[in-house]
Amino acid sequence: MVEFVNGVKGIALNLENESVWIVVFGSDTAIKEGDLVKRTGSIMDIPARKVMLGRMVGALEAPIDGRGAFSDHERRCIKVKALGIIERKSGHDPMKIGLKAVDSLVPIGRSQQVLIIKERKTRRIDLAINTILNQKQINSTQFKCFVVNLYFFLVRIMPAIIIFFL
Repeated sequence: MVEFVNGVKGIALNLENESVWIVVFGSDTAIKEGDLVKRTGSIMDIPARKVMLGRMVGALEAPIDGRGAFSDHERRCIKVKALGIIERKSGHDPMKIGLKAVDSLVPIGRSQQVLIIKERKTRRIDLAINTILNQKQINSTQFKCFVVNLYFFLVRIMPAIIIFFL
């Protein structure tokens, strides 16, 4: 993690001899070429507590739903090593998306990631929301889903959504 002089935070992605690629978490309008940037010494982490369920948060976990700040909370690193084959739960129970075409073509197990690539006239958001609602009806306590709208290679070539099934 890095922090600019004006308090905006970011994460360094690529270190080169003459430049550094940084993803900025906040407004980039106050950042100018030549501004001083300091490393924070911390790895990107996120708060992880049940009080955050159902809350809307920004890129740096600041609540944006108007329901107040979070109290002290446990933090977890965003880069977590995947469990080994033996430690994982059995994959005999596929996750049901709720659309028969998707469920039959792409069986999804626990601890898997699904990438929904944008095509014209596709309804990615509807598919993601349908998945969340379907799993909530089946098993509301075991299903956790993070929907991330991301841009590949930082040049917005292919917008996509990733759903993480934990």
